Amino acid sequence: MNFGEIRNSNQELLDYEFQPGSGDSKNVVILGHGVTGNKDRPLLKALSDALEAAGISSLRFSFAGNGYSEGKFTDATISKESQDLKSVLDRVTADGFRVAYVGHSMGGAVGVSVASEDPRIEALVSLAGMVYTKDFAKREFGDVKPDAGFMWDEPTCPLSSEYMNDLAQIGDLLDVGAKISVPWLLVHGTVDDVVPLKDSKDIYAKAKTNKKLIEIEGADHVFSEAATQPMTETVVRWLSQNFIR
Repeated sequence: MNFGEIRNSNQELLDYEFQPGSGDSKNVVILGHGVTGNKDRPLLKALSDALEAAGISSLRFSFAGNGYSEGKFTDATISKESQDLKSVLDRVTADGFRVAYVGHSMGGAVGVSVASEDPRIEALVSLAGMVYTKDFAKREFGDVKPDAGFMWDEPTCPLSSEYMNDLAQIGDLLDVGAKISVPWLLVHGTVDDVVPLKDSKDIYAKAKTNKKLIEIEGADHVFSEAATQPMTETVVRWLSQNFIR
């Protein structure tokens, strides 16, 4: 299966990889990465492989300005990436696919934002999802000058005023999360030092029915090393029960 070119509303080409499952199923799981990431982050590749092994199709993509997608990194905000995700949804659903979305970190915030208003997402998974966006900006980049410094001292990831302003304007996603009615799985590591476990606990408490929170003991923000397998097994099992038909 080839979806051809996928472009966002700014006509920026989005890099993606589709891994088909078995049979002629019209279910697909879209995977979105976090800030400074791309579609080939190890946790997303591991999850795509696990989904494929279970016969489930997946599509990983890089938000505009990240990885090999067109666009500027400094324009990559939750608000703009939400539009990127909608463009991917446009293309995938046009071919008759049902969609579940899995978002990591800031990609998790994107998922909550879109799933709260777009019924094309029929199941949602948040992996260490960012909820308190304003607090995240202050905690991680409060001592960095926007438009002059870099995220985590990484020269390829300049910190923009647009990014910081978007996080501050959103503030938090608690009330947005309360609007989600589709099945929702939240997975978070107990030793995450980038997005605190409290983010998932608090938005879970505000969420409606069809929700589940899984804490993975000893897992860091990117579910590395020994935490990768329990994360992928948890997500695949839950999707098999709550999305696949």
